[in-house]
Amino acid sequence: MTSPEPTETAAAPAAKEPHRLTRFVVVRGLGFVYLVAFLVLANQLLPLLGSDGLTPVRDFLARVPLDAGSRWEAFWQYPTIFWWDASDAFMRSLAWLGVVLSAVVLAGFANGLLLLILWFVYLSFVQVGQIWYGFGWEIMLLELGFLCVFLGPFLDLRPFLRSPPPRVTIWLIRWFLFRVMFGAGLIKLRGDPCWRDFSCLLFHFETQPIPNPLSWYFHNLPDWMLRAGVGVNHIVEVLLPPFFLFGPRMIRRIAGAGVVLFQVMLILSGNLAFLNWLTIVAALACFDDDLYRRILPRRLVGACARAAAGPPDSRGVVPAAWCYAAVVAVLSIAPVQNMASSRQIMNTSFDRWSLVNTYGMFGSVGRTRDEIVIEGTRSSIPDEDAEWVEYDWKCKPGDPTRRPCWITPYHLRLDWLVWFAAMSDYEHHPWVMHLAWKLLHADPGALALLDGDPFGGEPPRFIRAERYRYEFTKESGEVWWKRRRLGSYFPALDAQNGSLRRFLRQYGWGDR
Repeated sequence: MTSPEPTETAAAPAAKEPHRLTRFVVVRGLGFVYLVAFLVLANQLLPLLGSDGLTPVRDFLARVPLDAGSRWEAFWQYPTIFWWDASDAFMRSLAWLGVVLSAVVLAGFANGLLLLILWFVYLSFVQVGQIWYGFGWEIMLLELGFLCVFLGPFLDLRPFLRSPPPRVTIWLIRWFLFRVMFGAGLIKLRGDPCWRDFSCLLFHFETQPIPNPLSWYFHNLPDWMLRAGVGVNHIVEVLLPPFFLFGPRMIRRIAGAGVVLFQVMLILSGNLAFLNWLTIVAALACFDDDLYRRILPRRLVGACARAAAGPPDSRGVVPAAWCYAAVVAVLSIAPVQNMASSRQIMNTSFDRWSLVNTYGMFGSVGRTRDEIVIEGTRSSIPDEDAEWVEYDWKCKPGDPTRRPCWITPYHLRLDWLVWFAAMSDYEHHPWVMHLAWKLLHADPGALALLDGDPFGGEPPRFIRAERYRYEFTKESGEVWWKRRRLGSYFPALDAQNGSLRRFLRQYGWGDR
């Protein structure tokens, strides 16, 4: 007669340290986000940051030592492995290495060393990513990724271990989640008045960077529901973090469930890259094994229980975790001061390694949506009688009849930056003119960032950009948007235009 499978309840250590399953789901969730982030990187790296990209890494690194004083000082200002090799082949190989290692973590095999490698490789890209990697979710991934290094042994790859994760690391993840949520709540209350008069959601779903198909339905909800949604936002971001995240077990579960459900609603209403997914991963640390045993497959629960009753493994991670907790305590001073300040800033690192940061999102909400529409023509005279053909973005509004796309947690960096560029002029976003130059030469890399090539691989004779005002339609049908032309973003240009060439030479672009 065989003995029954051991259960987590039967293992005495589980009652005292109920976070083995918590570690499993948090690290697997981190592996998923890393996988998405590195896939985004591998697919868009060369057109954005390659030697012939819109903002080449090699040009950026060539400028930094001039300001820093020396190459060594430049490394400490921008710690990245690409000081040693910034070739396209090396960068791309590291991006795909990140994809492979992330898949290993997602499959259930992780240790401190593997997570440390993923962290440093991604840090290296963020440091040289320039405008394309200036978003809050990049430093969020780096901070949470480094915290998870201290969830388990440095070398043991087994999914489940006898030693539970250090409790202090679980609390550090909750501290990270607190700053993400509370920082976002405070920046809203201190920022745009529409958050205080409960009107922000009347505009947000229409004006956010990349709406998805459900954004149209959210935007057309009754006003009272949208105003109530602002109230829910304040409850989850302002009230839950300080009063619930650090409370007793049941209180923490309520806070964690509230954060997860709130992030799911944000995922359903817009394409915010992997920001919400990463927040959910952190929120999973609010739950303990007593809950996870009820919802995870019995196979996983049994494997965890068998490991808990197995032979001892390394406990060296505990003192290391406590040492890092002391580092976090010191590095948290600046973020806490920032949150307490009436001049709060959002999504900022106070150390070069992005170990402890300050966060926030949508401190201001646009009331109108302006878009840049790039057009090309093969006509010899670029007037209004010419046949102008639009270039389509992969996901941003363009053709009013095209349904908004759903890409989260994937991220289209060019589409997101064009949203910012439309808020001002091209002098503040010079890369737009470099994109125009590349389209004038039918550059394959630039075209890969767009949704097709209307000229079939042949260069247009002229390029221009128009500015349009977009609004969601009010009735469902084949047309999702209505738009009207506001004016020119930049005039018709050809590859021989002297002003364009001089503009590009200021940034080292154009003819090399």
